[in-house]
Amino acid sequence: MAPRGDVTTVGLRISGRVQGVWYRDWTVDQATELGLAGWVRNVTDGTVDVLVNGPKERVDQMIEVCRKGPRLARVDDVAVTVVDQPGYGGAFPTTGFQKLGTHNPADMPDTD
Repeated sequence: MAPRGDVTTVGLRISGRVQGVWYRDWTVDQATELGLAGWVRNVTDGTVDVLVNGPKERVDQMIEVCRKGPRLARVDDVAVTVVDQPGYGGAFPTTGFQKLGTHNPADMPDTD
């Protein structure tokens, strides 16, 4: 895949008191304000997963605001996984940010 500007994609796993405190809705608002694409969902283990796609500078800003979270949240950790390096983030849509339902990793098929 050819580079596409400075677009990057990262996955975030946010832990702490991040469910039941409007974290997902707040995340959609923050990402929309920054012009980012992606999604946010609760995970059955109490964490929140976020996939963010956009210009690296704005993705970095999103990571920083996720470390703070909304007023009622308590963020203990934000684990960042680079999905696509800057310039190669073209595998994901570049517009729109969605709030998804709850994800249960136990529901994933066994790939072994």
